Amino acid sequence: MTETTQAVVIGGGYAGVMAANRLAGRKDVAVTLVNPRPGFVERIRLHQHAGGGYDAFRDYRDVLAPGVRTVVGTVERIDAAECRLTLAGGAAVDYDRLVYAVGSGSAAPDVPGAAEYALPLASLEEAQRLRTALQDAPESAPVTVVGAGPTGIEAATELAEQGRRVTLVCGKVMGPYLHRRGRRTVARRMAELGVTVLQGPGATVVEVAADAVRLDDGREVPSRVTVWTAGFAVPDLAARSGLSTDEDGRLLTDETLTSVDDERIVAAGDSAAPSGMPLRMSCQAALPLGARAADTVLGRIDGERPAPLNQAFAGQCISLGRQGGIFQFSRRHDVAVGLHIRGRLGATVKEKVCLGTVRHMADEARAPGSYRLHKISGGPERARRLRAVQAMEAPSGTASAPAAARP
Repeated sequence: MTETTQAVVIGGGYAGVMAANRLAGRKDVAVTLVNPRPGFVERIRLHQHAGGGYDAFRDYRDVLAPGVRTVVGTVERIDAAECRLTLAGGAAVDYDRLVYAVGSGSAAPDVPGAAEYALPLASLEEAQRLRTALQDAPESAPVTVVGAGPTGIEAATELAEQGRRVTLVCGKVMGPYLHRRGRRTVARRMAELGVTVLQGPGATVVEVAADAVRLDDGREVPSRVTVWTAGFAVPDLAARSGLSTDEDGRLLTDETLTSVDDERIVAAGDSAAPSGMPLRMSCQAALPLGARAADTVLGRIDGERPAPLNQAFAGQCISLGRQGGIFQFSRRHDVAVGLHIRGRLGATVKEKVCLGTVRHMADEARAPGSYRLHKISGGPERARRLRAVQAMEAPSGTASAPAAARP
């Protein structure tokens, strides 16, 4: 009789769902997904959820393979020696193989008053609280968005398009990933929507009050609702469980996404740090990483050597309200180039990307193994960077083998 492998996935976001669906295609693998919520959250839609025009919560029946068992709960500890998870409340889940896909959330702000008065936007619950705060505030009330990565830009433009009076406080620069040409496009759209953009010297928030945001050059920005998007962090589950992590708490793995401590554990998504060089936090990375993690698990079950990571990127897409957007093209190794799509066409591309992420998961749920984008080569740049890092770390006169080649 064929032995059944118990595969458990911690985290039901983009990476976790993709991994669970792919594993579910094997009859000799029983898959359990452990997640704090009973459904899937379209995290890339949270700014729309907060603005009141979209419900970012989906039933798992829309995206998860029917053979996947779901357990609603929060994992408190991983006991790698016993292959057991302890959940809040004391319940336990045993595993033979584990996929660590706990994702990321808002970083705890260290700015005085931010924890008390600012509203983050990285989870469904946070988006719902922000939505309520906006509904309680007059439309003319000033709104300040702190942080100018994709989440901050999308939140600012979404609310400004609704007629809100929005200030975007960027710190050093707006859209740090974008090419300078793409950044100019975003700036023009901000101007069209009436968003006040504060960036450069003096535009760093040093205090948040109930009705204002104070900057390091002494300026005070009136703010009835303050949205905090400055930074993300990963849960500390791996560190609490005694597993090796990078300095930000991501699970440290080799290039096959296998934990450096235990080959029965693989990681995917925002919480993975392959060779200490994590990929950019994005659903664009999460889906392929989830598929790659599942392939690693299946390869190890079959006694095969898993393929190393070789992630390809296409760029970054950002909605600029419902009527505008930008798709910033990049090199395969995730460096932005001058080419981008903007305006209504940019908004159309962004919407297709949002729909496409859900479709990829649903397609994999119906036909496990059909997803192939993780097999597109990212080119030689990551291997070159790895060699450079290993050369710096290796003692003089020794050579360090590539991470994917280590036993």
